Amino acid sequence: MRIFVDRTEAGQALAQRVVEKRYGDPVVLALPRGGLPVAAKVARALGAPLDVLLVRKIGLPSQPELAVGAVVDGETPEVVVNEELRFLVDRDRKAFDALIAEELREIERRKALYLKGKPSLSLTGKTAIVIDDGLATGATARAALKSLRKRGSAKVVLAVPVAPPDTLAAIRPDCDEVVCLWAPTEFYAVGQFYRDFPQLDDEDVKRYLDAFSTPAGKEPPPEKG
Repeated sequence: MRIFVDRTEAGQALAQRVVEKRYGDPVVLALPRGGLPVAAKVARALGAPLDVLLVRKIGLPSQPELAVGAVVDGETPEVVVNEELRFLVDRDRKAFDALIAEELREIERRKALYLKGKPSLSLTGKTAIVIDDGLATGATARAALKSLRKRGSAKVVLAVPVAPPDTLAAIRPDCDEVVCLWAPTEFYAVGQFYRDFPQLDDEDVKRYLDAFSTPAGKEPPPEKG
């Protein structure tokens, strides 16, 4: 079983694979918070701009970790429902809509904190490379990918260090290409494939984004162990 030391090491390995693809006009989009250390390494290797794609999982009040869907920021918020769990959504649509509204408020909070009023990068005619530290159900990544066509991307790529084969198969129709370093059949959680997998907070995101905005050559800060 392949184990990454941490997200930074995973980002270095993923960057090598992505660079080989020679994508035209790439823009790297991190799914915060965990995707940012990975995405920073890829963006540095490509010499590409880095932005965050704000997307939130929608869980059940009784089971917050059970992803029934996800919502992504944009002029028109994009909502993706886990079709296998749609019956839970249909059972109480009013409660589901309330959860969407709650997550949109959190997206607005993060946007103000992370981007400080700066507009999102233009994706018109660009190759949008969406990066996370790994996929489990893929609900948040699917919502993110679906939103990018509306932003004018010429090509949409998903790049992750690790994901289960069934999730990769389900997500392929939502993008032009998938880059994944490791697709194990025995998959329980993304963290099992990392030796060091700390939870990141808002300050970590701000440090990565601030470091990346400095002249090339200054590396983003190391992850907190």
